[in-house]
Amino acid sequence: MKHLKVLFGATLLLFFCLNTGAFAKTYKLAWSHYTGWEPWAYAQSSGILQKWAAKYGIEIELSAPMDYIESINLYTSGAYDGCVMTNMDALTIPAVGGVDSTALIVGDFSNGNDGIVAAGISDIKGLRGQNGLLVELSVSHYLLSRALDKNGMAERDLTLVNTSDADIASAFTSNPSGFVVTWNPLLMQVLNVPGSTLLFDSSQIPGEIIDLTVVRTDAPEAFKKALVGAWYETMSEMSGRGAKAMEAIGYMAKTAGATPAEFKAQLKTTAMFYQPKDAVDFTRSAQLKQTMEHVRNFSFDKGLYAGASNKDYVGISFPDAAVVGDKKNVKLRFDDAFMAMAAEGKL
Repeated sequence: MKHLKVLFGATLLLFFCLNTGAFAKTYKLAWSHYTGWEPWAYAQSSGILQKWAAKYGIEIELSAPMDYIESINLYTSGAYDGCVMTNMDALTIPAVGGVDSTALIVGDFSNGNDGIVAAGISDIKGLRGQNGLLVELSVSHYLLSRALDKNGMAERDLTLVNTSDADIASAFTSNPSGFVVTWNPLLMQVLNVPGSTLLFDSSQIPGEIIDLTVVRTDAPEAFKKALVGAWYETMSEMSGRGAKAMEAIGYMAKTAGATPAEFKAQLKTTAMFYQPKDAVDFTRSAQLKQTMEHVRNFSFDKGLYAGASNKDYVGISFPDAAVVGDKKNVKLRFDDAFMAMAAEGKL
């Protein structure tokens, strides 16, 4: 009888643990400040993220906001199961580094959220001979390269100063000479410097700077489904009307260091895919393949392929099973399956 009581007690304990999440595995998502990624902070604070994690029997730990490049490096090293990043950085850091990664959520593309700002200079050609602050080899660098191409200039006409995104706004604000290339909310901060002018922004290359939530391809479906479910519930709340939307926007503005009005202005230059169907359509479009061709050309030319002899070293796959690059070394996958499930109400 004593043994039966012990067994019964152990069974009850196991049942309790399974139903309270005591045995739930924790998965970690890293993030950094950007207009299109502030929703993750609200998803956590509102309980949406925890609700979806519980639905799939796991726990999700959202990091504190990090330096952007540091967060991707930590993801690549294995410290995190997922991370927010752009399409270019997903290719050049984890994918080229050998980490098989999936673009799980195509959240938006920058439509004016990345820009080149200068004080006392009126156009891109006026940057000749100037010093420029930027996160070198990031999408800011890509944006600058595209702007120079469109104006018959080259990087040799400038001097670039690699500057962390944690320091770039304060550096330009304290000494607004030369120019700065950055993204929101930092872009709005540097535009507040007296005499500053926006010379070029991502609306002039629409659909090329894409903001993603990336996960390890071998991460479990439970983690992927929970992230996608939480994301689109957050999208629904922030894009709606009434008190819930105001609460969501107010919280995101606070985490971004902006007022609600400023944050709404940032959203106007962010082509958010509030509806999962819109994200699916974009991910299946021919434009995405063209963009990734631009991106891998730039990345290879800048030496971001870890010494590889050609740009086909890493394979990139798309929802229609097409692959550019090495089909035997696919390390970046655009997968619309879970977004499609969200669109169909199947999560």
